[in-house]
Amino acid sequence: MPTMHHYPLLLLLLALAVTARTAPPLVISTWDFEAANVRGWKVLEESGSGMDALVEGCHQCEVDPSNCGFSVGFGGSPNENAETTLDAMVMDGTTMDVGAVGCLKRVPAAIKVARHVLEGTSHSLLVGEDATRFAQEVGFDTEPLVTARSYSLWRDWCARGHEPNYWTMPHVYPNSSCVVPPVGEEAAGAAKAAAEQKTKWALDMDNLDTIGMVVVTANGEVVAGTSTNGKTFKIAGRVGDSPIPGSGAYADSSVGGAAATGDGDVMMRFAPAFAAVMHMRSGQSVSDACQAALQPIARHYPTTQASLVCADNAGGFAGATLNAVFPFRVSNSSHPSAVHFGVCVAGAC
Repeated sequence: MPTMHHYPLLLLLLALAVTARTAPPLVISTWDFEAANVRGWKVLEESGSGMDALVEGCHQCEVDPSNCGFSVGFGGSPNENAETTLDAMVMDGTTMDVGAVGCLKRVPAAIKVARHVLEGTSHSLLVGEDATRFAQEVGFDTEPLVTARSYSLWRDWCARGHEPNYWTMPHVYPNSSCVVPPVGEEAAGAAKAAAEQKTKWALDMDNLDTIGMVVVTANGEVVAGTSTNGKTFKIAGRVGDSPIPGSGAYADSSVGGAAATGDGDVMMRFAPAFAAVMHMRSGQSVSDACQAALQPIARHYPTTQASLVCADNAGGFAGATLNAVFPFRVSNSSHPSAVHFGVCVAGAC
């Protein structure tokens, strides 16, 4: 998990601000994913389109997962069957339209497929193999999302007796031999994965879960979205909070937007992105709204790691977090891609 000593003193001072305020435009994104934030800001400056900035910014994590700790896109977070699947969402806060995909297979550009759902259909969410077929129908190619890295992670986990895992009842894995169907030549000579993990995957710099982003245009229009490959060694078929409107992200151009990252199985029960925007609508400051949206989670699940970035349509922004040091990036006319830290609502931050 990142700690404050990873960042220069100047950046620590930025964390002291409660609600920072500058005039829009603005790009705010989860974690210290510089490439995503910088790309989103560049596109916003060049095109003025919030949706273009959102999609291209998040796509930086999909096209090169090393930009985002391999927690987004191909080659990361294999499920219990060694397969990498993707969730993504985009929301237009002016039209209130949403496009999302869940458990998307063999198509790395998940957030671009989500945009096609928004712009090319009257649906909001497509899932699984049918989402993959939809992606093919609108022009996306398929390719393996498994890499040497993800396959090696899975084999080491399997060799440890499939521990830890997300089953809460007795379960016998049918594939005890730690062999899966061929996944491509890239996995044939996989090097041994990094050090064995002995606990369930908390949020740390190697498993940061989600790129979430909120973009506010010069005209105060708000869009928000997410992209992730989900929990490592998740049960096959699992879809987290990221593609769920109001849970993974939410946007309303009359107010603002929010994007979430953390334990999605818990967070989706509370719709924290929606809650944050509603708190802003009621008159709370951006920072107070961001923190208030996490309070119910803290009450019911006090050890859960959960974080939010929030922005209003006038350029105010903030972050809040439970049980995790939470760096996030903000680009605006004053400070392109500066690092800030979320206010600790509860727990060890």
